Amino acid sequence: MPPLAPEAKRLMAARLARSLAQGALVVDFALYVTKLGWSATYLGVVFALAILVSVAITATIGPLSDRLGRKRFVLVYEAISIVAAVIGLTSQAPLLLAFAAIIGGFGRGANGSAGPFGPAEQSWLSGYVARRDFGSVLSINVAIGFGGMGLGALLAGTIGLGRGLFLLPLAASLVAGALLIITPDRVSRPEAVRVNEAADAKAENGLLWKLAGLNVLNGTGIGLSGPFMSWWFATKFHAPVSAVGPALAIALFAAAGASLTSGQLTRRLGTVRTVVLMRGIGLVSLFALPFAPSFAVATGIYAVRSAFNRGTAGARQAVALGIVRGDRRGLAASVNNVSVMVPRGIAPALAGVLFDSGLLAAPFLLAGVFQGVYLLLYPRVFGGHDPSRP
Repeated sequence: MPPLAPEAKRLMAARLARSLAQGALVVDFALYVTKLGWSATYLGVVFALAILVSVAITATIGPLSDRLGRKRFVLVYEAISIVAAVIGLTSQAPLLLAFAAIIGGFGRGANGSAGPFGPAEQSWLSGYVARRDFGSVLSINVAIGFGGMGLGALLAGTIGLGRGLFLLPLAASLVAGALLIITPDRVSRPEAVRVNEAADAKAENGLLWKLAGLNVLNGTGIGLSGPFMSWWFATKFHAPVSAVGPALAIALFAAAGASLTSGQLTRRLGTVRTVVLMRGIGLVSLFALPFAPSFAVATGIYAVRSAFNRGTAGARQAVALGIVRGDRRGLAASVNNVSVMVPRGIAPALAGVLFDSGLLAAPFLLAGVFQGVYLLLYPRVFGGHDPSRP
């Protein structure tokens, strides 16, 4: 592992604090509002609105942070999160709590990132990392988020389904905010003047468009399967909530371990090859999952799938940030995030129709097709733009 600057460590510590709260709310929030009388339809509308708001913010934050600095935007996120947690602690009114859930991302999780303000956070961290170390360091950062969410998911059972469950996100935002306040906003070093500046910018833009196109395939595959896992476990195997929670936690811990492994592999195999190798194993697991004969076997396959698929998140972030100059990394992070978020928000509607029709395997197989095409095209597009290679 490359040595980390103290500033980078503080940014990662803030991510850990957030991830604990996000992991707990992924388990508890839906159960809490159901206890308050929310219908599944109302909850679904809230989640849909939250996704739309996130997409709108994410699309603008990256480019703005390139011009105005990263720190202020991430601090705004922490302030919003504090307001949302306070609303949750003080009110059970459906509209107010829905508003808090939309702006605070309750129940959705973001792997410890700053939610829709994540592009600013990613580009801020990249300022303290050499380009060749992007894959390794960003994978460590992602592993911290997965591990924290896994711990949060386990904590969820001890917190209870009262207003007190919002104490953890409040504390997390206060801790993260304190760490961020003392961390300087490192301004990107001026890039060397290029002879063909316009041509270079055009080439970067072309790569960003290709990144977006590939991410649509990837995001569609994720949206067809990911959001329904707890439902699928319960429907296919009649698994109780007490069993599903630990199963999801195991998958998160597996993803954390795989993220650390992928960080090491990027230094040996290269970032792009690491993505292809690990996602290939994840793809095989995805096709096998719907044919698992028991809950225990399905849990094991899902853990493998989660490890090798989610474990490449840091490496894929490294590729996205590495295809542009330092003063455009916020833009690259926004493109990378939004192009995955939009299809992830649309695809579950199709998956729901297929599941309601009794086709419990079809969404997984269709997801595999989308992600298989993504995997075939990824090295062809980015093989010559590996940040871990000179």
